Amino acid sequence: MTNLSKEPTMLSHIVTHTPVYVWAILAFLVARGMIASRDRHVAVRKMWIIPLAMLALSLQDIAAKFGTSALPLAAWAAGAAATTLLVLRFGPVRVAPATRPGTVRVAGSWAPLALMMAVFLTKYAASVAVAILPHTRQDAAFIAAVCLLFGIVNGCFLGRLLADLAAARGFPQSAAAVAA
Repeated sequence: MTNLSKEPTMLSHIVTHTPVYVWAILAFLVARGMIASRDRHVAVRKMWIIPLAMLALSLQDIAAKFGTSALPLAAWAAGAAATTLLVLRFGPVRVAPATRPGTVRVAGSWAPLALMMAVFLTKYAASVAVAILPHTRQDAAFIAAVCLLFGIVNGCFLGRLLADLAAARGFPQSAAAVAA
């Protein structure tokens, strides 16, 4: 009978060989997600930060893993465009006027945490996959799935941002001086 507890599993090997900065990014994203779960006042210009950061993380990962050829970019763009439009059309209004100019009151939501975790986990899983199975870098189905998923999540962020900005533009200037 062998003692399997002394043999490292593939999962433990993956986790222990993950660079420390990856765990720091995860901690940052969880902290930001926890903040987003509570109602808060936000400067309109700061509403761009997380959506643009998630966009940058996604596009950087796509370019690094799959390049900037038609398939990865088309899959990402299809997911981003469709989801942005759906969220703009059917997403809830999350902002209300605030008392300080240039700010809005944003309703707390767990959705930003879920979306940030989706970006993080997609990057992490895709990185593990291409490290273990390098041929996945050329697998059209894998590329399309990963890039489409990034696009869907980025579309959620972009749709929410655009909907929030559109709502904020309708607020009285004394309550929220909106700078686009």
